Amino acid sequence: MSIKLKLTVLSFFQFFVWGAWLITIANYWFGTRNWDGTQFGLIFSTMGIASLFMPTLMGIVADKWINAEKLYGLLQLLYAGTLFCLPMVNDPGTFFWIMLLAMCFYMPTLALSNSIAYTLLKSSGKFDVVKDFPPIRVFGTVGFIIAMWITNLTGNKASANQFYIAGTAAALLGLYAFFLPACPPTKTIKSTQKWTEMLGLNAFKLFANSKMAMFFIFSMFLGAALQLTNAYGDLFIDDFKKVPAYADSMVVKYSTIIMSISQISETVFILAIPFFLKRFGIKQVMLISMIAWVLRFALFAFGDPHDGLWMIILSCIVYGMAFDFFNISGSLFVETNTDKQIRSSAQGLFMMMTNGIGAVFGSLTSGYLIQHYFTLPDGGKMWQEIWLSFAAYAAVIAILFALFFRHKHEPAAVKH
Repeated sequence: MSIKLKLTVLSFFQFFVWGAWLITIANYWFGTRNWDGTQFGLIFSTMGIASLFMPTLMGIVADKWINAEKLYGLLQLLYAGTLFCLPMVNDPGTFFWIMLLAMCFYMPTLALSNSIAYTLLKSSGKFDVVKDFPPIRVFGTVGFIIAMWITNLTGNKASANQFYIAGTAAALLGLYAFFLPACPPTKTIKSTQKWTEMLGLNAFKLFANSKMAMFFIFSMFLGAALQLTNAYGDLFIDDFKKVPAYADSMVVKYSTIIMSISQISETVFILAIPFFLKRFGIKQVMLISMIAWVLRFALFAFGDPHDGLWMIILSCIVYGMAFDFFNISGSLFVETNTDKQIRSSAQGLFMMMTNGIGAVFGSLTSGYLIQHYFTLPDGGKMWQEIWLSFAAYAAVIAILFALFFRHKHEPAAVKH
């Protein structure tokens, strides 16, 4: 099996084990368990809390002490074990702690999978990561889509079985990782090293560079936007069943399938990343992403399963640009602007800012605001006001980014 094929399988299952429950957990939480909205915000914050320290910590471990592929495999196996425990939980408090543990195991694998791919592609001497990584990464999105479809089509979008589906795939992925080519630590510990180097904290020196610091700060704010759409997108469409005119709509019944258009769109925009990055540079690509987030939320605000279906579908299509031009391009930007000695640590730092601090901010703030300002006495959600508020947030971030992020694009600088 070729390097690219091995990495393609890794990418596919990396996101399959997430997609099986990420978009549908709201239906399980509200529809099956009937638990509180503010507490649901806490559940999504577990991804952020775990990302505050685990990706960076595990990146340091992979850079200095343990082969990245072995560490990755172990984390996936532990993630699988915790997922199998979730269906047995009968109260939201315990659910929170077990989900937090699951995210402590899973979130580092997002950065580690990128680091493994970059390491194996570069070590072969045959590939350009900017050109060759996106076609591999696109199969991660395919895996996410297929997982969503399996969960929905098997009637499990509000069932605890979604965690068994994800857990089984994660266990297989963990075992598979041990058979990947070796990705050994790139640094050895020397007696002359400073304690910050020994602990692998050099990646934090990136904040001393004003451009990188600004990039990480805005990545944090965009990370909040990503959590908003993951947490509430499918629930938004499913909620139309409460309106008699839409109750029997196929769009409502297969809401997860409709939401998967977002991931299908990703497959197109991922492949466009090398062109856009080389032609326009990271600032313009990130700005395009932010404008796409504004459209994503604004179109949801005015969409419905009948006459406004085109808005929902267009919002899902726009999501592909919003997510990829931020997440994948950001990862490539970090890779091409940092030393290989801190490759895993730098990717972990990027993950900490986006899925860590940004996710905690987005999850907790949105959960509180929705519960206290956009929830009706009968428990219904004021979806139009919710989405317009999110759109306004993304618009402010876009304006500030255009004004304060300084980066001169040099096409020749985007290299492998």
